[in-house]
Amino acid sequence: METDINLRSADNIRILSMAMVEKAKSGHPGGAMGGADYIHVLFSEFLNFDPDDPAWINRDRFFLDPGHMSPMLYSILTLTGHFTTDDLKNFRQYASPTPGHPELDIMRGIENTSGPLGQGHTMAVGAAIAERFLATRFGELFSHKIYTYISDGGIQEEISQGAGRIAGFLGLHNLIMFYDSNDIQLSTETKIVTAEDTAMKYRAWGWNVTTIYGNDQDQIRKALKKAVSEKEKPTLIIGKTIMGKGLLDNQGKSFERKTSTHGMPVSEAGGSFEKSLLNLHGNINDPFEIFAEVKNFYNIILSDKRKYAAEWRKKKEEWANQNSELAFKLDLFYSGKTPEIDFKSIVQKEGSATRAASSTVLGVLAKKVENMIVASADLSNSDKTDGFLKNTKAFSRGDFTGAFLQVGVSELTMTAVMSGMALHGGVIPACGTFFVFSDFMKPAVRLACLMGLPVKYIWTHDAFRVGEDGPTHQPVEQEAQIRLMEQLKNHHGVNGMLVIRPADSSETTVAWKMALENTKTPTALLLSRQNIKDLPSVQDDRFKEALKAEKGAYIVKDCKGSPDIIMVASGSEVSTLFEGADLLEKENIKIRIVSAPSEGLFRNQPEDYQKSVMPDNVPVFGLTAGLPVTLRGLAGPKGRIWGLDHFGYSAPYKVLDEKFGFTGENVYRQVKDYLAHYKG
Repeated sequence: METDINLRSADNIRILSMAMVEKAKSGHPGGAMGGADYIHVLFSEFLNFDPDDPAWINRDRFFLDPGHMSPMLYSILTLTGHFTTDDLKNFRQYASPTPGHPELDIMRGIENTSGPLGQGHTMAVGAAIAERFLATRFGELFSHKIYTYISDGGIQEEISQGAGRIAGFLGLHNLIMFYDSNDIQLSTETKIVTAEDTAMKYRAWGWNVTTIYGNDQDQIRKALKKAVSEKEKPTLIIGKTIMGKGLLDNQGKSFERKTSTHGMPVSEAGGSFEKSLLNLHGNINDPFEIFAEVKNFYNIILSDKRKYAAEWRKKKEEWANQNSELAFKLDLFYSGKTPEIDFKSIVQKEGSATRAASSTVLGVLAKKVENMIVASADLSNSDKTDGFLKNTKAFSRGDFTGAFLQVGVSELTMTAVMSGMALHGGVIPACGTFFVFSDFMKPAVRLACLMGLPVKYIWTHDAFRVGEDGPTHQPVEQEAQIRLMEQLKNHHGVNGMLVIRPADSSETTVAWKMALENTKTPTALLLSRQNIKDLPSVQDDRFKEALKAEKGAYIVKDCKGSPDIIMVASGSEVSTLFEGADLLEKENIKIRIVSAPSEGLFRNQPEDYQKSVMPDNVPVFGLTAGLPVTLRGLAGPKGRIWGLDHFGYSAPYKVLDEKFGFTGENVYRQVKDYLAHYKG
């Protein structure tokens, strides 16, 4: 009897998934085998993409959440021509394009890096928002679907609550999520850890929910057709799948639904690779074979997808001829570039907090950068992202004419959503919250750094000067932690992140200029709650001088001849160094003050520039409101750093400055003592 080609295709995916894990002696075959029916139907019949142009802007996006199911993704992408069987044979090997968890590679059909559960589908929410934002501005010709795939683990991760709530609240009908509910996780069956009604939970958030047998391709088609036609709500398809579908043990009995196959090769899990291979009608001599009939079937599928993409391009060309200005704008949006902005003309209020200075810049960007989307975690009036909001409006259900996202109290969700926007393309995402809450965000920030996403993080209330809010809200160790990302290179060999802590309002304006020009990595802006005295201008053009911050560190005050000491800081501590310098200079001590908003960027400068700013054999005193290690790289092993080695306290910030020694008088005392004991 002739085997149905669709079932044969799904079995081919199962075999490839099983084989690559078996050869690597590492990986997760069971879930990939259970999801094969859905992934085949989705890619062959519903997902619109151009096999010849993986970066086509109007492709449907597929976001994988359970990155451990990479064998399934690599297998389907081999059928679509994005990978070769040799790539599959090198699964989990050094420098292979098939790492253990998928890493962003648009040209190979991989839309997101995934692995930490919960983030992948949350990125999909961000992509769905970006799609609606762009379709609102350019028309439904540019509408497409965002598909995502989640597992039991992703559903359990807390971030799924934020993603589900936001998608339902905004009515993201372009978002379709398949929940691979196989009731098995890495160490237990799911019933050991949860008894929640997932369907009811998502319905409460405003989703359409349908439950199907996830290995029945007819049920999958029916559910997807209904989801594609939905016009008001996101859709959750709960697919009850079989972990390790098709597996047999050494006695030829079923080895399906086993916890062991979640995270180890079939033969190590207690099953029989050979018997399972034969059960799925595979080639015992070549487990990596793409069946001839499957190859031919997918050639037809790919031909149809090329025709669809070509027809869309014809419509787009007609649209562009009739809408030349919009077409120019569309190209600009997807280029990642911003229009020319006269940052010098931005007028800052004297002595502003850098969060307020940022707000002033954001007010300009809201008018000038039409594809910028800003979000805040219920703090827009405090992190001052409301400077942007005052010039637009927040998204609401079915209305994406504005450009602001109020995400509520969900920092981790917000961060992954912004990553999804960046992954989609066409928009410039930025988000704000208090710096201490970067702790909630770091898992998603780390993935953004790994993927090289140009998200802008606006972190305000950057030090203990939060004051009366006390130690729970006062960052101490956070700057040291986030600056580690400046030292960590991504796979393109560049700093994982650009971290900028401006010293005054002019540096803040420059910091935003730097952030928008940085299209290769995330940028973090660390901004003060309290007002900061503007740094004195040497040439009566503070903005021009602040442009030197683009080199990461620069001299803001110098002396004649060689300095007796170099004092270095970032942020509000720079102005405190000026206060100390006034006292030290009365004793004829020659001072150089360096503002170092970004050590990572400074270390990327030519060595001669670095030496011109901070020459060897000159004592260095550093002042930081964070851990002393924050400035250790700049101060050097012989340098002295005044920082904090303890949590903050609840009190007015000026009191804390006195108690903690962040005054000009203490700078004077520390430098005098340091110089008295310094031995070069």
